[in-house]
Amino acid sequence: MVQIKVPSHRVGRMGARRIYEVLRDQILGRVYGSNGSLPSSRALAEELGVSRGTVTVAYEQLAAEGFIETRHGARPRVAKAAVETGRTGTKAGSCTRKARVSRYGERLRQVVARSTEQPRNLVADFCYGDLSPLDFPVPAWKRAVTAAITQRPRTLTYDDPRGSLRLRTALQGYLWRSRTVRCEIDQIIVVNGSQQGLDLCARLLLDAGDRFVMEDPGYPMARHILSATGAIAVPIPVDANGLNTARLARAEARLAYVTPSHQFPLGGVMPIRRRHQLLAWTKKVEAYVIEDDYDSEYRYDTKPVLPLHALEESEHVIYLGTVSKTLSPTLRIGYVVVPPELQFAFSAGKQIMDRHTSLIEQEALATMLDTGAYDRHVRRMRRRNDERRRALIEALRRRFGERIRVEGDAAGFHLVAWFDDLPKKSEAALIEAARAKGVGVYPISPLYDQRQPDRRRGPNLVGLIMGYAALEAHQIERGCQLLAQARDQFRSR
Repeated sequence: MVQIKVPSHRVGRMGARRIYEVLRDQILGRVYGSNGSLPSSRALAEELGVSRGTVTVAYEQLAAEGFIETRHGARPRVAKAAVETGRTGTKAGSCTRKARVSRYGERLRQVVARSTEQPRNLVADFCYGDLSPLDFPVPAWKRAVTAAITQRPRTLTYDDPRGSLRLRTALQGYLWRSRTVRCEIDQIIVVNGSQQGLDLCARLLLDAGDRFVMEDPGYPMARHILSATGAIAVPIPVDANGLNTARLARAEARLAYVTPSHQFPLGGVMPIRRRHQLLAWTKKVEAYVIEDDYDSEYRYDTKPVLPLHALEESEHVIYLGTVSKTLSPTLRIGYVVVPPELQFAFSAGKQIMDRHTSLIEQEALATMLDTGAYDRHVRRMRRRNDERRRALIEALRRRFGERIRVEGDAAGFHLVAWFDDLPKKSEAALIEAARAKGVGVYPISPLYDQRQPDRRRGPNLVGLIMGYAALEAHQIERGCQLLAQARDQFRSR
């Protein structure tokens, strides 16, 4: 007889679903062997104190799923195949079998690092890309979202994969007045952040075996996304003036990824001569260039630098922008301005990926752009981040003096701090000592292409990429104080 172990006061309340679950688990646990008999429906109903119909429903479900075999006038029997192919009792997560994935999936396993848990309870975390939640324009965004929700459309339906017409119209005006980017509305594709824009570029413009130009050092996620197609990265070193365009002649690439207005991570600005050289190269070899204008709103020394897209002969430029650095990376809204001949391909690619970006957020952003709330917020954030930038530079100079060099601090919300008295081999020890003090710091060396023998470890000195947009002045000061203590502590070992 079956042994269904439940509290006695609940036996009378057992339903067909619970009976089915217990019997299924016992069958898989080989309680009845490989082809043993189960109790008759009448006998089991009497034992459990339920109606025969309840047991019959449970048996019918087991039979439908192939766990038992039934025959009129006979007791149900375990289906041998169900036991042989059933669960083996291994714990979840203990499987050592390697997943069978596509070539694309295999490349992702190789090029994209596993995500790691963010450190918590730090006194100061200088992680680049983080923003302060106190900076988010809650009242303005709340009003804009409420307005978007209360507008009742005639029907709830899928929208244009290129994005809301209202948002693309607002972006057209914003790009012209803020970045001198002139384009038609149909050239703008609204995406889920610049990362999806890069993914579209990768899928639509690269095949396995193609070559693409990457800045070295450069944005690692861009390299991962483009490499996932099976294309091959061609790293070109950067200097104080950005990408060394003189080396493009030997690149033989179909695509280039650049950050000309504020090179990531070193901060250089590509001069006009190199910009024209880059555009001439794209025209000569029929290549496209992705211009990632990721933080152009934050320029502290001069007005924002003219983008590649605003120059003559820029018909091969794909302009990439985002609100992740102005509003929040949690919103996942970006935009791509593509050449006219790529409009259909990008629209179709976006539709295949996810139909379109969330319309409520699109309409809310359009409202902020139309009312001027977005521009006012950007101006306010530029002032706040300039104050944080100055606080970090002053704190580093106060704590380290001439032992440190600061680069790339004229724009964006990160800078690079070079420790002139610390060799590269000290990098791990410094980061570990700082973490023990409650300070999160991050090396610049992983941003260099690791395949280059002469640059495999990046520069010979310790360099930290330090973000400051999520920190307040007192956190910056305390963080630099503890970082100096950590440095002195591991140096004295």
